Amino acid sequence: MISILDYDAGNIKSVEKALAFLGEEAVITRDRDVILASDKVILPGVGAFGDAMDRIRAYKLDQVIYDVIDAGTPFLGICLGLQLLYKTSEECKGATGLGILDGEIVRIPDAPGLKIPQIGWNSLKLTEGKRLFAGIEQDSYVYFVHSYYLRSKNIEDVAATTHFSVDIHAAVERDNVFACQFHPEKSSTVGLQILKNFIEL
Repeated sequence: MISILDYDAGNIKSVEKALAFLGEEAVITRDRDVILASDKVILPGVGAFGDAMDRIRAYKLDQVIYDVIDAGTPFLGICLGLQLLYKTSEECKGATGLGILDGEIVRIPDAPGLKIPQIGWNSLKLTEGKRLFAGIEQDSYVYFVHSYYLRSKNIEDVAATTHFSVDIHAAVERDNVFACQFHPEKSSTVGLQILKNFIEL
């Protein structure tokens, strides 16, 4: 079973529906015992970095997340869920994220002809050998909705990049921690394959 962490964020139901389409049992929960007993855990989300961290701490999900990762359970962050794995974000000065991975969340720089937030499809440059992208072709398109992006301090963590005004670290893998800035649950057959890869870890 997969636990989808419930901290009142947007877009959670679409993740549940994508997993159901793949035949995977999933539950939206903030129950510590259920989460720790799960085979996999997903932190989805759309919204603001600081508000999200306030809710995660209010529900005491921060400690649950640390315990899940320490236990070696495969963990997937999606969109805001990726950003929350880092300590800081330019979106909310003074807010502190989970600090599980090393890097910074910064605003996409303005560029002529580009609208921010980035909303739409963009292609990925994949790092060879990353488990989340097994069977995915180079330059496959996935769906993004974001104004801030990751600059990972550990280049070996980076599983995929994209370009939108600037080079963006679009996905990361480190041990049992996986995360995507894009939305696999909204990325058609490519996204479903990525979720299937996570299910099969």
